[in-house]
Amino acid sequence: MSFMIEHNNLRLPPDRYTFSGAWSPPDSRANFCEEDYAITFYIAEFVNTLTNLAYIIPALQYMYPGGIFSRQKWDFMSLALLGLGIGSFLFHASLRAHLEFVDELSMLGLTWSMLQATYTTGSRSASSSRLISVLLTLFYVPFSVVYVLRPRIVMQVSAFLGALVLIGLRTHYLVHWSRPFPEAKVKNWTARSWKAVAVSLTGYLLWNLENMYCAELRRVKGAVGLPLAWLFEFHGWWHVLTAIGASWFIDVVREVRGAEETEEEKEKKKE
Repeated sequence: MSFMIEHNNLRLPPDRYTFSGAWSPPDSRANFCEEDYAITFYIAEFVNTLTNLAYIIPALQYMYPGGIFSRQKWDFMSLALLGLGIGSFLFHASLRAHLEFVDELSMLGLTWSMLQATYTTGSRSASSSRLISVLLTLFYVPFSVVYVLRPRIVMQVSAFLGALVLIGLRTHYLVHWSRPFPEAKVKNWTARSWKAVAVSLTGYLLWNLENMYCAELRRVKGAVGLPLAWLFEFHGWWHVLTAIGASWFIDVVREVRGAEETEEEKEKKKE
């Protein structure tokens, strides 16, 4: 975590085209290893921008399962994943401070949606589900306002990681303790959840390696040239791998939620 906090308070020296791009000069607090406007005049960080499609595509696939003109099928988590992809896309394309807030708060929005999904699952009553949703809103909305007024990256990182821990604990409870689900399902959900965590942590590791060895990575990129140099844009891999991990985990949450609802309906019929 310390690497992430340090990095987001660091501005790298200006690149060759930093002040001659479409959205120049950059005024965001965070800076990244990818060279500004190296590919096109219109996009500040080309790879870091386009890799956000990894969030957008699975969100749209869930929302429009039969194609873009099909009947909509969406939930809070798909909207949050879509919002994260769009927010991060705009931020990396421009490196503007106000869009940096959109990026950071959309990360929290995704955790908000997953907390809402996991903690209302198995809550046993509509009133308790509403209460959970209200309490989450009463936390996330004021927190976002305070963060914009007094931005400290440690606040965002702490809230994000804390939410991930709560999501993991609740999911573990739902899978292993809430109901006696079939053993095969429990094993499947558990394995897929850990795979999602492992993929996401790999992305986080790559981002931190980029933070630590940016100068060395830039020399490698210069030596191999394009397009191979794009493989060494590790922040872009953070986007791709966390998008994959988040999508996999969200799929597990949806399946557990559906199984819980099915069991509740069976209980009501017995009554």
